[in-house]
Amino acid sequence: MRLLIDATAIPADRGGVGRYVDELVPALARAGASIVVACQPRDAERFATAAPGVDVAVGPRALERRPARLAWEQLALPHLARSVSADVLHSPHYTMPRFAGLPVTVTLHDATFFTSPELHLAAKARFFRAATRAAVRRAASIVVPSAATRDEVLRVAGGRSDQFFVAHHGVDRAVFHPVDDDERRRVARSLGLDERRYVAFLGTLEPRKNVPALIRGWVRAVGELADPPALVLAGARGWDDAVDGAIAEVPEHLTVLRPGYLPLDDLAGLLAGAQVVAYPSLGEGFGLPVLEAMACGAAVLTTRLLSLPEVGGDAVSYCEPTAEGVSAGLGALLADESARDALSGAAVVRAALFTWDAAAAVHLEAYAAAISAREAR
Repeated sequence: MRLLIDATAIPADRGGVGRYVDELVPALARAGASIVVACQPRDAERFATAAPGVDVAVGPRALERRPARLAWEQLALPHLARSVSADVLHSPHYTMPRFAGLPVTVTLHDATFFTSPELHLAAKARFFRAATRAAVRRAASIVVPSAATRDEVLRVAGGRSDQFFVAHHGVDRAVFHPVDDDERRRVARSLGLDERRYVAFLGTLEPRKNVPALIRGWVRAVGELADPPALVLAGARGWDDAVDGAIAEVPEHLTVLRPGYLPLDDLAGLLAGAQVVAYPSLGEGFGLPVLEAMACGAAVLTTRLLSLPEVGGDAVSYCEPTAEGVSAGLGALLADESARDALSGAAVVRAALFTWDAAAAVHLEAYAAAISAREAR
């Protein structure tokens, strides 16, 4: 099987989709797949060194602009697939060529563009709804990161159940793992916290992450404590304008830090060093930050919406996605060290069940199904 993966849609900062492709490529190579990765110039070296035997096809710099990238996908990508003798094309971020000329597998990461359009920029929601419907109609197979996402896509966009393959994300244990006290202190000092306790959030500050409710719930939970933990909101700034308003309401004796996008090497220390990692999302296709925090041995507080219980199981604590719910859940965990310790141990064990090698095996099934469907037609 000769596989072409179109990685040109990956943004420069490695969010969830970027880490998905970055981890999937070497896992597929370990499984014996013959791989060509199409990418932007800035990612050429990354993919060329991802694993032995991975070939790289570098697109033009114009791909940094979305209109140019979409035009390239429609016009040049099918030609590239023919030139590298690909048996199947994997489009890992919703969109695909209309006339590909070969079997296509598409990854659909979530269905919240349909179910919760108010959580996205309006133009983005319209675009990804159209892309999802097109993928359901045209793709020979579809990969989704959770059973919850599969069920939601089938409900809102149609398709056939045998078209879908559920490939849970894995976690990079070279990055996300329990760390010692020295590493926790190093990261805390880099944030200006020194020995101060803190609650952590990691993710883009976008509306569906529900950060304003987290801020208000944290204020309720810690505002009367003699030594209140700080709140660290780590991740890209995003486009949730309500975050600034919620921070403006925080009493002066409480501390909120917004360090922005942290180096990958600091994430384990951040997550492992937190008293609680809070992620009160309104909906996730998978919830990779929850899994990464679990792998670091964090006590995680999240919601039961969509895929999150599929990831957290009994190894995390759950709350309602409101300020009151966050306050109750956070307050209970902060007051109970033994409960936090129990979650920490269970989280490491459960996180070990999610591997990129297992995800790659499901992807290979999806590629084989795409080829078989094409041959049957």
